Amino acid sequence: MEQNDKLRIKKGDRLKGKIALVTGIGSGIGKGCALMFARQGAIVVGTDLNAPGAQNTVAEAAEEGLTIHFSQAVDLTDESQVNKMVDQVVAEHGALHILVNAAATAVFKWIEELDYAEWQLTLRAELDSVFLVCKAAWPHLKASESGSIINFASANAYMALDGSPALAHCAGKGGVLSLTRQLAMEGGPFKLRANTISPGLIVTGATAPVIEQPGFLDAVMAKNMLKRLGQPEDIAWCAVYLASDEASFVTGADFSVDAGAIAW
Repeated sequence: MEQNDKLRIKKGDRLKGKIALVTGIGSGIGKGCALMFARQGAIVVGTDLNAPGAQNTVAEAAEEGLTIHFSQAVDLTDESQVNKMVDQVVAEHGALHILVNAAATAVFKWIEELDYAEWQLTLRAELDSVFLVCKAAWPHLKASESGSIINFASANAYMALDGSPALAHCAGKGGVLSLTRQLAMEGGPFKLRANTISPGLIVTGATAPVIEQPGFLDAVMAKNMLKRLGQPEDIAWCAVYLASDEASFVTGADFSVDAGAIAW
């Protein structure tokens, strides 16, 4: 087994006793965070609109001797569904300590091609959903007196990538970055921390077709100081730190996990 593979499945107790709600567990970064949190001792409850994908993640966890609870397929832009989901998590597990908002959907088109409905869809999926889940979870995270919110901005919140038609995505992720800083201020008196991770290009099912577009990978690698693409585990390890008591003095921060792309 390669060293990186050993690190990916390393188990520990950094999140022991903590109850975590992770959105978007069906694939990509959400799946990576859910599995890594379970490996580190958290009680993980996950959701994804793609129920078969979420169930595959649950099965993969079981193969490692881990448990991930799949609550239900939830439309995270529907306030009543979100409220019901969070209430159910707390009713079944007694508390909520960690919220990871990894679910997202975006339409990538140039401004001449992007219509208003696609713009709205992206902002609802990338920004409204984060607001709704944070709002529903807020009183429970406050009550825990050690709550941690982990939201996902993006390298695109800081820079435009040549050749990438990411207008709506840039706007959505820029909004998440600002929203989370405000949440950190509002949560401070309750020891409720809120931070963002800004990934660079991470290899997932959603990004694979984009990576294959002519010239796109060259543009990415021209910005990456570390000449490789990211994996969901690269992001999940950062999320473990932010969710843990090791980060008890960290709030309102953004962690760029992007091979140095925005540091140029």
